[in-house]
Amino acid sequence: MQLKMRTLYKVIPLVLITSALVIVGIWKFPAYLKSIHNPVEEYDYIIFQDGTRVKAKNGKNGAIDLSSNNASTVINQAIAQGNNIYIKFGEYTLSQDILLHNKKKARIIGDGAIIRGNATKIIVKGDNYTSSQNNILSGLEIVNGTVRIENSFKTTVSDIVFRNCTTAIEFVNTKTWSEGTKIENCYFIDSLISIVFRTPIAPGTGSYANTEISRCYFELSRDNSVGIWVEPDAEFTGGLIQNVRIWMGEFDRRNQTGISADGPMLLTLLQNVVFESFAESPINIYGIKLGEDTEPPILGRGITFEPPHAYNFTAKISNPSGKWIYGSGGSFKREDASIPVGLNNKYGPNQTIDAYRDKIANFKARIQVGGTFSDGENLTIRFRLEFIDNAISNSVEKSFNQTATLWLDDDDYFELTPQQNIIWAIVVDAKTSSKSTNTTVQIDVYGTTA
Repeated sequence: MQLKMRTLYKVIPLVLITSALVIVGIWKFPAYLKSIHNPVEEYDYIIFQDGTRVKAKNGKNGAIDLSSNNASTVINQAIAQGNNIYIKFGEYTLSQDILLHNKKKARIIGDGAIIRGNATKIIVKGDNYTSSQNNILSGLEIVNGTVRIENSFKTTVSDIVFRNCTTAIEFVNTKTWSEGTKIENCYFIDSLISIVFRTPIAPGTGSYANTEISRCYFELSRDNSVGIWVEPDAEFTGGLIQNVRIWMGEFDRRNQTGISADGPMLLTLLQNVVFESFAESPINIYGIKLGEDTEPPILGRGITFEPPHAYNFTAKISNPSGKWIYGSGGSFKREDASIPVGLNNKYGPNQTIDAYRDKIANFKARIQVGGTFSDGENLTIRFRLEFIDNAISNSVEKSFNQTATLWLDDDDYFELTPQQNIIWAIVVDAKTSSKSTNTTVQIDVYGTTA
């Protein structure tokens, strides 16, 4: 049965109005949900600023339980009375340390709240590791302060900006150990020491095992600064450092180290870590520094020293004690690398052939000598290896008096390769006995990376 036209005119506006109400309802539904289920209100205390005062609202009944001009007092009292604290955006100046003592599954979460530390500390501490577990610090900006993790298990520090700190994060074992820590999505700016694993204090052990540092940025902007430091007898073992970038050497800064290992880092894997130096004349600028009593970490895939062809590091890895450096990885090829020929029996400029900033496990090299030789002209091509600790291998020299193609043989590789080290690049240069030359030298390299 068909609707009459007049009835249809009445129905259409009704349908449109109903549709509009439904759409408005859909858009307002999340706000409605928030009004009945606000995650912030699930915290034991919500800390906020009200003029010159810092207040703590009870997350269960909405009462203002704490109020003071001293942010440290309010935060410490809130932590003592509750387990989960939310700090709203604002600036909070500390006058004394903040202590999470013998807490389990406690949280201090901020939405970008700025904590002006004045050289104080936020301390996550247990009488031993069993009494301090699974605590979380997140969402803050800490200026001139320190997060201290002491005798604690599975602490998480995430999404925090550390700015202008003498020490940003420190691990200290005074009783038992601190293991399984996660430091993620953090940004360290202008700190003297960004992360340090301290020498243990008896009866604490040296174990900071299974610590993970991931998706972090380190901006070293002071002289004598360190990104990650493992002190003597501290054991950062079985851990992981991945997707990390460390900037250093800018504005002629000196004495800067990305990772300094004075204690063992045995079985700790570095993966996708970039060390980038801006130093034009580097003075003690090191990507990694290995001490006498360390066990080096494993250098996995994606370990990069930038820029790859400039000498912006005093050493990519400082290894004065000749520690065995471990690594793993894929394959590469470099073809038609042109080698300048020096005249009058003087080698020309070095040509460095690398594995696209990866480490070289083994390789095969082909020499192609072209052009024309003059009467009595002798061409010499020299091969050497540059290792990751900046050491240079013995040389292998090949002589030619006519055009030819030649592969290095097994005896050549035995001469070049040391007993232990990681190959960073192949260094090739050439010379002729003549005052001028029409010869050309090209090198092809095929290999695998470590």
